[in-house]
Amino acid sequence: MLMNSPSATAGTHTVFNQPAPLDPYNLFSTDTSLKEALSPLSWAEPLLKDYGHLAGHEFFSAGFLANQNLPLLRTHDRFGNRIDRVDFHPAYHQLMKAAIEHGLPSLPWSNTNPGTHVARAAMMYLHNQVEAGTCCPLTMTFAAVPALNQQPDLARSWLPLMTSRQYDPDDKPWYEKPGVTVGMAMTEKQGGTDVRANTTRAVPLGKGGSGCLYALTGHKWFCSAPMSDGFLVLAQASKGLSCFLLPRWREDGQRNGLHIQRLKDKLGNRSNASAEVEFQEAHGWLIGEEGRGVHTIIQMVALTRFDCITGSAALMRQAVAQAVHHCSYRQVAGKVLTGQPLMENVLADLALESEAALAFSLRVARSLDCPDDEYEQLFCRIATAIGKYWVCKRAPGHINEAQECLGGAGYVEESILLRLYREAPVNSIWEGSGNVQCLDILRTLQRQPDSLNVLFTELEKTSGADTQLDLCVTNLKNDLVNPANAHFQARRLVEGLAICLQASLLLQSGNALVASSFLRGRLDRVGLAYGTLPVGIACRDLIERASPR
Repeated sequence: MLMNSPSATAGTHTVFNQPAPLDPYNLFSTDTSLKEALSPLSWAEPLLKDYGHLAGHEFFSAGFLANQNLPLLRTHDRFGNRIDRVDFHPAYHQLMKAAIEHGLPSLPWSNTNPGTHVARAAMMYLHNQVEAGTCCPLTMTFAAVPALNQQPDLARSWLPLMTSRQYDPDDKPWYEKPGVTVGMAMTEKQGGTDVRANTTRAVPLGKGGSGCLYALTGHKWFCSAPMSDGFLVLAQASKGLSCFLLPRWREDGQRNGLHIQRLKDKLGNRSNASAEVEFQEAHGWLIGEEGRGVHTIIQMVALTRFDCITGSAALMRQAVAQAVHHCSYRQVAGKVLTGQPLMENVLADLALESEAALAFSLRVARSLDCPDDEYEQLFCRIATAIGKYWVCKRAPGHINEAQECLGGAGYVEESILLRLYREAPVNSIWEGSGNVQCLDILRTLQRQPDSLNVLFTELEKTSGADTQLDLCVTNLKNDLVNPANAHFQARRLVEGLAICLQASLLLQSGNALVASSFLRGRLDRVGLAYGTLPVGIACRDLIERASPR
């Protein structure tokens, strides 16, 4: 009887017509559109090259490890003491350490160069492409700075640690650490987005008032990054919903009354822990005035929403890179896929969506770099909501189309595309879903009429450059000045604003290939799926531009 031996069974076929893995590569140096957009910031180029190298080399493998080895909740130690600790794989700490040391949570608050928000957005764009879960605590630490600045006594103690560029994951009091991270706990079971329905109560431990300690009792349905050193929390005080900074450890060196009930079993964002928590007379400092909690925390929310836009743009960029790389090598019927007309149409369409998402994200970042410019701040306020709706909404379908380019190879866990696909929905859900953004835009236009003028001033920067864009802008203006059934039609109106803004921004960028292709591909669009660009677009040039090689 013939026995099956390794020599008898091995080598039954030859592996061919398979692309080499895309990694390792430099995510910045191989990204033409990102390099063009950042070219005015010569001081940032070395930082971005360095971080692009890290992202395309060390972070690729660390990202897989951090998502294959999920956070583990330990409510008690072996002696029965309550510890409420979340343990992470070393790869998670590796990613956090590198990001903090390179200034992802702190760059705009600690660097005086021009364009620091743009540079930081570019670094977040690189980081998100390979591991998005760690971006949650990085974003919240960054975004908490303006909120804490409203309480100078707390800011003096906390901000130097939040911007120190030192990562210390040890579970110990915040004032014993060289650097800290900050999370957020806003929503409750009965309210969700409607935070005014929160029932968590805050009682002053002394006289009360701004900067004073309160005891918080209640629950939070979602607490983001529960191993953070402090959390911005909303709770009901005597004068209404108020904002508090609640540390994991109390000022006397004892554990605070923050108890983790369980970790959420999420679709994506799995390397990052999200938790349900209970507060039992947990100590927290009031930030700002009682009853002004939403006003206090809204600056943090605005910045986290901005990072959602950047994160979605990043996921799309990596999806395009993977799809173009695969199709540049894979042959069907003896012909490389990138040379086949229908695949050219799909890849070029995906590349256009990615370019437009990046352009939108960096334009909002530029407005963040102008805190004293009223025009830019009005633009930032409304454009953030538009981008949060549109860019984040486009990402899941975009990534799914990229998966199709790989076929079955894009539907297995060895591919990063599965992680990108699972990650994509969180950016459209977290910090206010699509309807919330659209209704927020309508409220802003009503309460701040100047914001409408700012929007159309921005759009009219390219007036006369394209007849069809001019017509779309005119129609939008008519719809928004006298909106009929505004709430029912809100998504349609916001979609029109988003596409026109993207078209205008691409025209302003000066790249005729990308701008003209986007105008024809979006304003002349007939088909709803990707891969329905009209005849005559230079697809091969767009694909070459998007290639990570």
